[in-house]
Amino acid sequence: MIRWRDPRVPPAAVAGFGAAGLAAALADGASAAVAGTVAGVAAAAVAVVSLIMAVLRIADRREARAWRWLAGGAATWLAGAGVRPIADGTPFAVSFADLMVLAGTAMLAIGTGLCAVRPAYGRASLRDASDAYVSAASIFLVGWVTLLGPAYHDSGGPAVFAVTLASPVLCLAFTCAVGPAVLPARRSAGPVGLAALGLLAVLTATETAGALTRMTGDDPSPFGLWLAPVAFLLFAAVPWCRRTARTPDASDPGDNADAGSGAGGQAASSLIAAVPLILVLVATVALVLRLLGGGVAGPPAVPALVATSVVAVLVVRLFVMLADAGRMRRLMDLGERQLQDLAESTGDVVLLCDHAGVVREIGEGVEVTYGYRPEDMVGGSIFDYIHPEDVPGIQMALRAMSLEDEHAEGGGTCMIGCRVRAADGTWRPTESVATRHSRGENLLLVTTRDVSGQEALRNQVAHLTFHDGVTGLPNRAYFEERTREVLARPGVNSVAVVFLDLDGFTAVNDSVGHASGDYLLGQAARRLRAAVRADDTLARWGGDEFAVLLEVAGDAQTAVDLAERLVRAVSAEPFRVADRDIAMTASVGVAFADEEVSSADLIRNADVAMARAKDIGGPRVEVFAAHMHADVVRRLELAADLQRALLEDQFAIEYQPMMDLATSRVTAVEALVRWWRDGAFVPPERFLGPAEDTGLIVPLGEWILRRACREVAAWRASSWDIGLSLNLSARQIMAPRFVETVESALAESGLPPSALTLEVIEEMLVEDAEETLTRLSELRELGVRLAIDDFGTGYASLALLRQLPVDMIKVDPSFVSGLGADETLTLLTRTIVRLGHDLGLIVVAEGIERPEQLDLLREMGCTRGQGFLVARPMDARGIDDLMPAGLHSAV
Repeated sequence: MIRWRDPRVPPAAVAGFGAAGLAAALADGASAAVAGTVAGVAAAAVAVVSLIMAVLRIADRREARAWRWLAGGAATWLAGAGVRPIADGTPFAVSFADLMVLAGTAMLAIGTGLCAVRPAYGRASLRDASDAYVSAASIFLVGWVTLLGPAYHDSGGPAVFAVTLASPVLCLAFTCAVGPAVLPARRSAGPVGLAALGLLAVLTATETAGALTRMTGDDPSPFGLWLAPVAFLLFAAVPWCRRTARTPDASDPGDNADAGSGAGGQAASSLIAAVPLILVLVATVALVLRLLGGGVAGPPAVPALVATSVVAVLVVRLFVMLADAGRMRRLMDLGERQLQDLAESTGDVVLLCDHAGVVREIGEGVEVTYGYRPEDMVGGSIFDYIHPEDVPGIQMALRAMSLEDEHAEGGGTCMIGCRVRAADGTWRPTESVATRHSRGENLLLVTTRDVSGQEALRNQVAHLTFHDGVTGLPNRAYFEERTREVLARPGVNSVAVVFLDLDGFTAVNDSVGHASGDYLLGQAARRLRAAVRADDTLARWGGDEFAVLLEVAGDAQTAVDLAERLVRAVSAEPFRVADRDIAMTASVGVAFADEEVSSADLIRNADVAMARAKDIGGPRVEVFAAHMHADVVRRLELAADLQRALLEDQFAIEYQPMMDLATSRVTAVEALVRWWRDGAFVPPERFLGPAEDTGLIVPLGEWILRRACREVAAWRASSWDIGLSLNLSARQIMAPRFVETVESALAESGLPPSALTLEVIEEMLVEDAEETLTRLSELRELGVRLAIDDFGTGYASLALLRQLPVDMIKVDPSFVSGLGADETLTLLTRTIVRLGHDLGLIVVAEGIERPEQLDLLREMGCTRGQGFLVARPMDARGIDDLMPAGLHSAV
């Protein structure tokens, strides 16, 4: 894109200025030669002024320096051309004006050379010098054959001829010297350099025309007189026409900053490089034609000497090119060997083959990697060693490379992955890169790498991603993905999922350690794998849970039978772990797929059924039913409501009195928690279990403890000797700092420790007995009394009574309900009462509802009792009404 940078100096004004000077000269009656000289001087002056003004606007130092040389050269030429008419009358063959013109031409040549991209060094400078000489000599030969030779006879002798011709020859040398450097220029000064090169060519032509005029005495040609002024005027306009910078674009090779980029740039570079040879060809044709037409005019030694020098330079240039080509070939061979050595040092195999797959060369690394001798493989086909399943794809890739244009994007490179047979018969996964080889288009350089190690590592990572490290079974991620795949197939009604949980596995980790627990899981996995069918998927779900996917369950009984086999496999014989036998049982849940169930719901249903079997008490098998999920949802919702009830203080405490059966006096109360949700009473059996499961029983129990201690302490402050009983759950006892919590509640309320009785059931004394007995002993050391609730319904209680200092046993209501009606229950109750008396314990009968029960208990010697016959649970105000009358009056 060309535009004027300074509207103050347009080319039209420059041309007008030169035309005005020329017209003035003609008006004065000057001759044509003088008019031409005046026009040239005026045009050169305009060029000098234009370049000087442009230099002031240039920021690039190199470009400004080039323009200063151009301006100085134009000014020097201007001075020489201006005084040449005066100097022509001097007796010297070469006047000082001619020397100034030559000096100006030399300065123009230097400025033109500075417009090039960069100066040439080393072999590039020799190449440019040879190109310049060949070009100048060829042009000189053409000029000698056509003009200079015939003018020799009219020149006045060899000396005059040589001196007269010196100026144009030197101008020609200057022009050809800078031409090879300026023509490939791709920079902002490029247009100025090309214009300056054209100006040098014009000055060479005008100097040649002037020399011929002086030698022959003919009138100067009008074309020669006007050529220099026009060239200077055009050159004066060039600095003000600048190429607007644009981002190089692949679609416009001319805008690319690198010479030769793109097809157009490569063609232009080739054409410029061929200019010297074209000139040699033209000179040769002209010389031959002149020789055939009657001979060359002038001294024959001149063209012979010039032609011989051109041939000598071309011969030297050819030898240099051959040496460079040999050196490049050696460098390429060295690079190939180094590349091959580098590839083979990394374990790669390098080979040369054609597009048909025939091996031409192969490196020594093939013997190390695959066990084949290189000489045995040369001449054979690579397809003899490639897995048959991979051959069609590789043949297609090689065929595509053979048809691909060598200039296409990607440079003809192909990535190949295949399996190669080693000498031992194993198939090795490989990765190969095939590229065109520099020796010929039909050869491919293939670098092959054995990736067996990487493949094995990928397989190991994939195995670890979808398999359990302890049991070696598929893991949860694999099981979920496999279930999704199976349910996506038709016939999902025959799919079932079985969940299995090892009962009491936590105790195994706590007793023998996690390493032994993992060993037990490995044994369990082997037993379960032996129990399932070959087409079933057995996975470790997590912890001590396993899952089985029955892809073809058949009928429901098939899945249930498999679940029962799993239970038997676990409990058939003890596991041998850490030099001891550990008996295990399992709880199993089964769920069946239907058309609407998703994989996640199917797995969840089996898990819910397994949890149901565990809650009921394993070992057993439970089949999922819809109400199980509803129960789980209700328990979750109930747990959330319990959390909210604690925050909103929706709980209350009722007290059930405990009476001395001998005196009918209330001696203690048992604190019972009540929940009023939205004004409705929620039975304790509905929320105490979820509270225990979620852990909310701990904060709820602490709230009951502190509240009941304060209220009973207030009654005791009225001189009423009354005690407090509280039930404890297993989670409460095992909670951190539970003993400190009891101690803090007693201290805050002022209730004596002996007035507090904490009740535990027999099962709590058996499960995790050691830790439970430790906690209860710490409570006993505080002075708190301990009682065994629901006595007679558990097991091992008699052995624990000796270890734990119990103060009270409470006979379960199931025994009391049969008094007088069931002789066995009556006998058992009498035995429990007698045992308590013999051990010095207080015996409390629960659930007294009929008078005959009360009479029998008194007759047996039972100390205390409670039940609806004695008093129903009541709030604190109801307990106030039971306070003795004397104490009421005291209050």
